[in-house]
Amino acid sequence: MQNVFQRNEIKYLISEAQYCALLQDISGQIKADEYGDYLVQNLYFDTRNWDIIRKSIEKPLYKEKMRLRCYGDLTEKRKLFLELKKKYRGVVYKRRVAFPEIKKVDMEIRDFIHQKASQVSRELAFHLYQNPVQEKMYLSHKRQAFVGIEDAKLRVTFDREIRYRVSDLAFKNPEQGTAILPPHIIVMEIKLVEGMPLWLTGALSKHEIFPRSFSKYGTCYMNYFQKQREAGVA
Repeated sequence: MQNVFQRNEIKYLISEAQYCALLQDISGQIKADEYGDYLVQNLYFDTRNWDIIRKSIEKPLYKEKMRLRCYGDLTEKRKLFLELKKKYRGVVYKRRVAFPEIKKVDMEIRDFIHQKASQVSRELAFHLYQNPVQEKMYLSHKRQAFVGIEDAKLRVTFDREIRYRVSDLAFKNPEQGTAILPPHIIVMEIKLVEGMPLWLTGALSKHEIFPRSFSKYGTCYMNYFQKQREAGVA
């Protein structure tokens, strides 16, 4: 897996009907990536008062967040990836290092980063130096991923069943947690290094699919915060 990314990521919220129609139209231009359909599990790190996601929601020119990610079920001995995702003026920069399957506690993560000798590990270490973060939220979703046939750098992903929880943060039981979208709504992301091809632009226009600002972590946090307010806790 690639460990350094720089690309534009455009997000859309689409219906099941739009998904089926779009996929039928562009099926000759894309193919399933090497993993196809898979589960994505994330553990997001934030400060005690959620300062990182609160700042991100304000839509600053620059923002970054750190997460531990697992593709698939951890019991299948898959690798974990510690990622630092940055965004500046709409361009996404992602850095990550492979993480051993050890018990996930903050001190072990810090120790592991300091054992590495790479630019990515230094960026992660600097993030931890600036932000007193801890494990805050588990987030999972099911993903269907495609790449362009002519342009392998083009990626189109469809995410469903997005759920979160703020307790029991282990990478297991992805079906448990609070859902943030209705079952018929899908999050589509188009990830580009260069401009969007005309065939894709035309298909999006045909099916009235338009970009929309959407953050999984941000939406989960807002849902959690609202529930806390309703319970009289926040």
